[in-house]
Amino acid sequence: MSKFLGNFFRSIGHQVDDGIWRLGYACRFLLTLLIYSGISFRRFRLTAKEVYFTGVLSLIVIMVSGLFVGMVLGLQGYNTLQRYGSSDSLGVLVALSLVRELGPVMAGLLFASRAGSAVTAEIGLMKATEQLSAMEMMAVNPIARVVAPRFWGGVIAMPILAALFSATGVFGGYLVGVQLVGVDEGAFWSQMQSSVDFREDILNGVIKSVVFGILVSWISVFEGYDAEPTAEGVSNATTRTVVTASLVILFADFILTALMF
Repeated sequence: MSKFLGNFFRSIGHQVDDGIWRLGYACRFLLTLLIYSGISFRRFRLTAKEVYFTGVLSLIVIMVSGLFVGMVLGLQGYNTLQRYGSSDSLGVLVALSLVRELGPVMAGLLFASRAGSAVTAEIGLMKATEQLSAMEMMAVNPIARVVAPRFWGGVIAMPILAALFSATGVFGGYLVGVQLVGVDEGAFWSQMQSSVDFREDILNGVIKSVVFGILVSWISVFEGYDAEPTAEGVSNATTRTVVTASLVILFADFILTALMF
């Protein structure tokens, strides 16, 4: 029994030690990435290409998801508010739910699943096929040429996607609340306009989306760059990106919400 407990705690200790070491390596990687980010702005077409890859190509899934989330909020919110005679406040409920929480969080999760995994797989495959090593042989820094543009492309695209998710969600709530169940259109928009504050609600949602964009992009490029140069290694790195980014988004959302509200 004592031997079993000893092996158990030894295994936990190794996992904690490896986790701390990996976190430190990721932080050093981020610092190096920021140092070599100048080329991403001097040759902005590299970053613009990644904004298109991570942002524009994610528009369909983001906007369709936002539309249906807003429609569900409209239905559920109307059924709840109707019990208390406050169905005219449906616009406020939909807007605040999306701008404060669901917009940044859902967009971040979708961004990690679609764009983050793609970035990890792309960098991992470049490492597996020795393209990154070939760049180093030609005196081209792969972090500056490959990693940094993808990082900043994700950081730029994520807040825009979150804003579009929230806007599409509000439109979905309008379709259900006003056009389907018959909430007064004037009350829907006027109460939303009077209750949603720019600094307390919209700006805090934007800050969340920027933080989520940084975290997801950081995890994506790090996992791709650190992946084992094999097909299995790239597959495991892609899986780690989605799982780790999703958990980090939810944890960061709790911390930011506690600090903001």
